[in-house]
Amino acid sequence: MEHTPEPSTIVFPGTDDPASPWRLYNHLIAGIPEDIFVRDYCLGLNWSYVEADCGCGVAYTARNGGKRTYKGDLRGKSLREVAELSKSWCFEEATLGIAALNAWYARRELLDPLGATYDTEEEDKGKRGGTSSKDAFETYRPRIEQAGGDAHVVVVGHFPHVENIAEYAKLTVLERSCRDEWDTPDPACEYVMPTADYAFITGVTLINKTAPRLLTLAKDATVCMVGPSVIMTPYLFEWGVESLSGSVVADPEAAKFACKNAAGKLFGKALQMTTINAQ
Repeated sequence: MEHTPEPSTIVFPGTDDPASPWRLYNHLIAGIPEDIFVRDYCLGLNWSYVEADCGCGVAYTARNGGKRTYKGDLRGKSLREVAELSKSWCFEEATLGIAALNAWYARRELLDPLGATYDTEEEDKGKRGGTSSKDAFETYRPRIEQAGGDAHVVVVGHFPHVENIAEYAKLTVLERSCRDEWDTPDPACEYVMPTADYAFITGVTLINKTAPRLLTLAKDATVCMVGPSVIMTPYLFEWGVESLSGSVVADPEAAKFACKNAAGKLFGKALQMTTINAQ
């Protein structure tokens, strides 16, 4: 199928300053070739995907933010242009932009040379409250435990079983919608993140644009970005991240169905938990 290039209709004026946090997004967008096109996409209830010539990428469907501006059909547009949506202050649009970035970056042919490891078990019910043995929190647990309970761990996003960390460290969970005793409203990041020894940051922060600031605040911590929305690119290591614990789409049809059906877990058949570490 031949594509005739059209003038870009997805533009965000004022985001080109190389000294601004937008440089994170602009660098990643520029890394996508211009001749890759979007085949299909879905802004799902819980998860969203963008499928392109190169593969399929997913992201958590974030809500709120600004009103939607780009409501046209994204199929047939270049993947690079759709990735521009990652800069939108409408978080639904930004969800699709992040999924577009992962359609390019979260691919085995790019990750294998970086020493990526993959969770090939469909479900690993370990001894830690049902968490996977390859879960990022469990991977870091031995290092954190060496501090004898004195390490300060800040987790951005209320992940399943996050309360387990309180068994062996001082825990602060930054959450936009506080649920329980461990949660602290996310504006507290300015106060608690600079004192963190370890910081686990959800990939959703790339969607809502808080990632650049959080990474700056966590410059003295060991940082791991976690979740399917994490963009699997070593460029984030230049921002102080030590480890990326995200995903690759293992079964595009299963992933697309899960997004459209808004039921069931993505990890397993549809997605493979994937980790790359800074060299």
